[in-house]
Amino acid sequence: MNKVGFALGLLLAAATATPTVAADLQKISIVVFGAPSLGAFLPPVIKAQKLDEKNGLSITFEERTPDAYTAQFNSGEFKVGGSAALLTVGLADVRGVKVTYLFNLFDYWGAVVTSRPDIKSLKDLEGKDLAAAKGTTNYVMFDWFARQLGVDTAKLSVVNTATPGLVGYALADRATAVQLWEPAYTTLHAKKPDIRLLDLQIKDSWKKLSGSTNIPYLGVAAHVDWAEQHKAEIPKLYAAYKEAAEWVAAHPDEAAKLISAKGSADDRKAIAELIRANDRLGMNLRTAAEVSKEIRAVYDAGKSIAFLPSDPSAATIYQGPMK
Repeated sequence: MNKVGFALGLLLAAATATPTVAADLQKISIVVFGAPSLGAFLPPVIKAQKLDEKNGLSITFEERTPDAYTAQFNSGEFKVGGSAALLTVGLADVRGVKVTYLFNLFDYWGAVVTSRPDIKSLKDLEGKDLAAAKGTTNYVMFDWFARQLGVDTAKLSVVNTATPGLVGYALADRATAVQLWEPAYTTLHAKKPDIRLLDLQIKDSWKKLSGSTNIPYLGVAAHVDWAEQHKAEIPKLYAAYKEAAEWVAAHPDEAAKLISAKGSADDRKAIAELIRANDRLGMNLRTAAEVSKEIRAVYDAGKSIAFLPSDPSAATIYQGPMK
């Protein structure tokens, strides 16, 4: 065979091989919250670094508001959720939706911010308006922590809004205070450095309840029937997320450009600093089995404020292999 024929042969082989490789990738559609949110933190990194393909997957991330996310995940329209707040998983199970928490991505951190000089503590918010995404687990967890500080949360006048609207409420000072979390807090602080945090005393209250400082909060969950049918893909999914988290931790500046693609230079700088510190971000990849004790403590907190009417089943804590 001459050189031209050999080269054409190689091109033909490459052309016919590529679709085969693509066809071998297991397709997974994952619903997540829209940015800014923790659920939208790692997906752009996974796609930019092609960590899904590296692990034999082709992942499509679909963004939804918190309420739409819950409705579409619980209904089974999406079998896998990447903004799976643990208490929401537990509540779905109690209501008869068979779902399981595969692995944890972020531990809990929430905040209440205000620009009003007369608001010195959470207790001062009783009888005042608080902007919050009330349909989220972050708000439910805030409710628990506030009660530990003696706040009567029934006396808060909650203005419910979607997650992306929280930063706007705080910037415009449209409510006495705003309850939010990362990365929204970092985005807000970059735009309004004089905004004040009201102390939730998260670590102290949690240690009293659980004896641990780990607060499993948000991760990846799936319907039990999907998990049983895709046992081989779950370790690959975990690996893609784990590699993304490791890359983010090692390359905060580059990661910030992907995570805050539409943000300003100041926004990206703030996100990079958030990643480096990790105290508020709380990125903590663990399999559900590894943090099963802490997951049960989160369920106990949910029951104590009547968010969970009963204990979720053991099946909500995924025990399958991750390697």
